[in-house]
Parts: sequence; structure tokens; C-alpha cells
Amino acid sequence: MRKHTRAALLCVAAGMAAALTLTACAAGKGGGASSEAAAAPGKDDKLTLTVWSNYSDREYEEVTKALKTFNRKFPNIEIKHEGSQDDDKITAGIRSGNTPDVALSFTTDNIGQFCSSGAFQPLKSYLDRDKVDLNQISPAVQEYTEYKGNRCAMPMLTDVYAMYYNKDLLAGAGITTPPKTLDELYDAAVKATKKAPNGDIEVAGYLPTMGFYANRPTILAPSFGAEWEKDGKSALATSPGFTEMMTFQKKLVDFYGYDQLERFRAGLGQEYSADHAFHQGKIAMMIDGEYRTAFLKAQAPQIKFGTAPFPTWKPADYGTAFTTGTIMGIPKGAKNPGAAWELIKHLSFDTDTIVDLSNAIKNVPSTKAALESSKLEVDEQFKTFIDLARSDKLKGNPVTPIGDAHIKAVTDFSVSYQSGKVPDLAAGLKDVDKNIDDQIAKSGK
Repeated sequence: MRKHTRAALLCVAAGMAAALTLTACAAGKGGGASSEAAAAPGKDDKLTLTVWSNYSDREYEEVTKALKTFNRKFPNIEIKHEGSQDDDKITAGIRSGNTPDVALSFTTDNIGQFCSSGAFQPLKSYLDRDKVDLNQISPAVQEYTEYKGNRCAMPMLTDVYAMYYNKDLLAGAGITTPPKTLDELYDAAVKATKKAPNGDIEVAGYLPTMGFYANRPTILAPSFGAEWEKDGKSALATSPGFTEMMTFQKKLVDFYGYDQLERFRAGLGQEYSADHAFHQGKIAMMIDGEYRTAFLKAQAPQIKFGTAPFPTWKPADYGTAFTTGTIMGIPKGAKNPGAAWELIKHLSFDTDTIVDLSNAIKNVPSTKAALESSKLEVDEQFKTFIDLARSDKLKGNPVTPIGDAHIKAVTDFSVSYQSGKVPDLAAGLKDVDKNIDDQIAKSGK
């Protein structure tokens, strides 16, 4: 995975801070986000396009290569790619007037804030003028790049989430196929768990701690059919899927014992290091994105692993998956919006560029044409994610005008519930609904 969900999911509070700042800077500055499509650059126009992203190291180099393919169409435009630029830096740039022409954000949770605040300019006039066919992009991906009909971003590759399982650990527990239902997942998790004589966990069949690694509400919700809102209001308490998700996780926490689980978790490695628990054979099953296939092959070639759709509450929903991805926008105040749009359009729809970048950093292509390309490199483990991306069961981010504050509220509540601090699940979910609704009301969006 590119670091968009790393930043968004590991630093939820920071994402919310960026979102609130976006509102303030948009309100304070005003203007700079025209609804008119700026003209495309001429073939003889000499200019430099500045692109900010949060890519680094090898991924930065590969994305820079992808950006340079734009010069096949516009050899007169220089691309200046500045990496390690997160949403806070993008926000500060907009506020100060030091704005890039194109901003690549890893925080898809903030799309509602980007669009509603005017931090990212609306793209409708460009799409209409150039007769862009958005049906080339799956509905779920379309949803997380717009807010209330205002499309202010386009996708550049996607992440799709599924189950990873350690073949040796499951086989040792007598499990021959990956689980498909929650009952099967619970049973497999219990059987694959190994404990020391003193009760300490040595291997967790499945680690249920909410907020740890990719075990997060947004990523898990589609597998439980959990609905975030109804009629414009937060609907956690009235969604059977959320109740089932919380109950299932708590059941596993109780199996392990909360204190024992916390001791085990405290000794596990960081999510993007070679010491990741799955890399070390300390977790038998987990949910994660397609990017993990590359991490495992590079950092833990000794692990024999398989991938499959994540188990679902309702058998008919098997094959449902969460998707998110990098988003591209033209920030308010961009100096070269017309050229910026041409670059975004190129990165969004040029099949060869998308496929080459997908092969390089092992993310899922964001268009149907790229998904079907014969040049796309698909091995056994990666095929699971490509098949899910081709299906009609993808679910995207819940989009609100308060950034990821609603996700933080659910995550915080989940941790309290799992630890036993909140005994009444129904009442607790109602409180979270009220919290979210109050924050949205205060945003005025």
C-alpha cells in the first residue's frame, strides 16, 4: 500500500487536525477555485508543474517515472515532484500561497473536507469539457473521490483489502481451506492459536484488537454489511452489521483475555517493518491490502502465505471488500490549473502508465482497462485482489465533511468496548452516533 492509509489509519488524530485546518484556511482565504475549466497548455508553452506527494524512497522513484510519462504528450512541461508532503503540508501550502499544481493525498478519509472546503478545486467543468467517461472507474472508487456530487479529486491506483493466511499455521491446526464465514473464522482463530503454559499468547490465530494494523472499522465494515449513515445521519446503532462486528471482535478478545492480548500485542513489530507479526509467524490470519504481498516477498520469503476474500457475516456477501487509494486534486491557488488537469487526466486514464506503476509498487489499477491489461503482472496471491477489484462488491470510504473524525470516534469506542469499559453496546453506539452528528452539524457542511 502507498502510505495514504498508513498515514490516515495510523495517525487518525493528525488527519482530523489537517481537516479542521483545511476548513479554516478555505474560509480565511476565499477565491482561487474557479468553476471554469482552465485552458490546456499549448505545445509551445514552457512551464513547470509542481507535484506534491507523500511518497518516499523506492515508491517515490517509481511515481516520478510515472509522472515523467506525461512528457510524451507535453514535452515542453517540466515535472517537479516533491515527496514526503503530507496533508498538513498541503494545507499549510494553500494557506500560505505556496501551493503545488497537483496534490496527491493518501488520506481518502478527508475527501469530504477537501471538496466542501474548496481546498481542492471542482473538476466537473474539466470532465464535461473533455467528455471523460467516469464509468471506466468502479463505483466505489468514484464515491471516495467526490462529496455530495462535487468531484474534486481523481484516483491514482487503489488498495483492496482481503485475508492473508499462513498456510503452515493453518495446516498445523488441521485447517485445509481459508474460512469464509465468521463462525469459520472464529473456529480457525481458536484452533491456530498457541499459548504458553502460563497462558501467554505465542501465536494468535487472528488478532481482534480494533485499530491494530489493518484491523480497523472502515476496512472491516463491508465484511459485516455495516452501514455508516442513513438519511444523512450516523446510523451505527441501527446498523445490525456494526453490532455484529463489535460483538464478533469482543468474542475473540474474551477468548484470548484482554490483558493477555495486550501483552502479546505490545511485543509485536511495527506495521511496515520486517518485524510485522505476520512476517514473524506470530499471527495466522489477518486482513490487509494487496501491497502486503510485496512486503512479504521482500521481507519474509520464508512465510508460505495465501490470500482470499475476508470472511463475511452473511454468506451471500462473500467476496465483498473495502477499497481506498491515492487521490489527486488541483489545490486552491494552483498556478497552472489547466496543465495540472492534463496531468491528472493522464495519470487517471493512461492505461500503460497505470499498469506500469501498478507493477512497480504492487497496487491495484484504478481503471477497468488497466485491470484487464495483458501487461498487468498477476501472481496467485495478487490475483485475489484483482478479482475483488473487478467485482461489483467493492465498498469505499464513508465520506463526511469532518474528515476522519467519525472513524476516530468509532475506533475509540471499539477499544473501550473491547476492554470492558463500556458494558452496554447499544447505548454506546447511540452515543457515538450523537457525537458524529454533532460534529457534522457544527461543521455547517
